[in-house]
Amino acid sequence: MAVESNVTEGSCRCGQVRLKAHGRPMLTMACHCTGCQKMTASAFSLSALYPQDAVEVSGLEPVIGGLHGELHHYCCPYCMSWLFTRAEVMGPFVNLRATMLDDARDFRPFVETYTSEMLPWATTPAKHSFEKFPPMEAFAGLIAEFAGAGA
Repeated sequence: MAVESNVTEGSCRCGQVRLKAHGRPMLTMACHCTGCQKMTASAFSLSALYPQDAVEVSGLEPVIGGLHGELHHYCCPYCMSWLFTRAEVMGPFVNLRATMLDDARDFRPFVETYTSEMLPWATTPAKHSFEKFPPMEAFAGLIAEFAGAGA
């Protein structure tokens, strides 16, 4: 993954919220759930999981959009681009929308989730597929495998 100076930058569509991710993501994912399909107006969402302290947000203060509950989907308050997700169940991590980064080409999904809801023609190069969300106990192994793959 090409990460210049170990920092990957990005922004919302209008550029008023800027993102910086330090280091390599812990995991990259594609989610096929119908919620992600609707929030992205696409077949799936792409994301990169980072420790919370590895992500900097500047500019306008993101607002919570999408459903309000366990998952907190943060959006630009001006253009409403979906930037990242935080969830208590995930711990101190930020799940950045990979396509909000300035160059998302290297953020190939390693895991795909909610294949039970995927559109029949949608495909990804993900190495691991799950009908729903992977069980929490599977994440340590997936993260270790992703780190070892150097993807």
